[in-house]
Amino acid sequence: MQGVLSRWYRTIVKSAVFFYSRDMFEMVKAVIFGIVEGITEWLPISSTGHLLLLDQFLKLQVPQHFMDQFLVLIQLGAVFAVIVLYFGQLNPFSLRKDTEEKKTTWLLWAKVVVATIPAGIAGFFLDDLMDRYLNKWQVIVLALFVYGVAYVLVERHPERRKTKVDDVDGLSFPDAIKIGLFQALAIVPGTSRSGSTILGGVLCGISRPAAARFSFFMAIPVMFGASLLRLVKLGLSYTPAEVLILAIGSVVSFLVSLVVIKKLMAYVRSHSFAVFGWYRIILSVVLTVVFLLLRQQ
Repeated sequence: MQGVLSRWYRTIVKSAVFFYSRDMFEMVKAVIFGIVEGITEWLPISSTGHLLLLDQFLKLQVPQHFMDQFLVLIQLGAVFAVIVLYFGQLNPFSLRKDTEEKKTTWLLWAKVVVATIPAGIAGFFLDDLMDRYLNKWQVIVLALFVYGVAYVLVERHPERRKTKVDDVDGLSFPDAIKIGLFQALAIVPGTSRSGSTILGGVLCGISRPAAARFSFFMAIPVMFGASLLRLVKLGLSYTPAEVLILAIGSVVSFLVSLVVIKKLMAYVRSHSFAVFGWYRIILSVVLTVVFLLLRQQ
C-alpha cells in the first residue's frame, strides 16, 4: 500500500513540475483543443474538420499515437455533458418516475441502442479502412461541402416538409433505425455525426429539436464504443504529462459542451440549419486553400 501511495505521489509531483515547466504551453494547447471539440462536436459542422485545421497550426508536442487517442478520448468529456444535462430524462431508475415513465425511459434507451447498431457495425468493420484510405483532407472537405449543400437544400422550403414527431418519446423503432443509418454515414471523416443524424431525422419528418436531442442521446454509446475501440487498438500507456494533457482537454470539452448543447437546443426551436450548411461550404473552401498552400511549401 505504501509503495502504491509513493508511486502516486511521484506521479503527482512529476505532473506538477511538468505544468510549471517550459512545456506549460502544451496545457494551453490542450485547453484550445478542448474548446474546439466542445463546440464542434454538437454543432453540425464536423469536429474532425476543425480539429484537423487546428492541428495544422497548433500541434501538440506528443507522439502521433497519443494524438490519435487524444482526439477520440476528449469526446468522452463532451458526451458526459449530455449525461449531466439529461440525466433526469435518461435515468430509468429515478424514484421521481412512476411505472409508466420508467417504461418510457427504457423504451427510449432501446431506441437509442437500435439506432446505434448500424454505426457500431460500420465502425467495427470499416474503422481501419477509413483511417488508412479516407482520413485525408480531400475527403474531409468533400464531406463538408456535400453535407453543407444538403443542409441548404433541405432547409430551402421547410413549409413543404411535414413534421410527424415533435418529441424523442414519439420516435418509432423504424425512425430510430433510419436515423441510425444516417449516423453510420458519419464514419466518413468530415461528415459530422451530429450533422448526419440531425439531417436524417429532419428528412424522416422529425422536428429539429427532437432530432437534435436524439442525436445527443445516440452519442453516448457511440462515443464510448469508439473510445473503447481506440484504446483496444492503441493501448493504454501514458506518461504523467500525457495524462495531464488528456485530463485538461476532456474537462474543458465537458464544460464547453454544457453551454453549447443548451444554446443549440434554444437555437433550433426557432431557426433552421441553413446557416450551418453555408458555414460548412465556406469551411470546405478554406480548408482546400490552406492545404493546397501547405502542399506547395
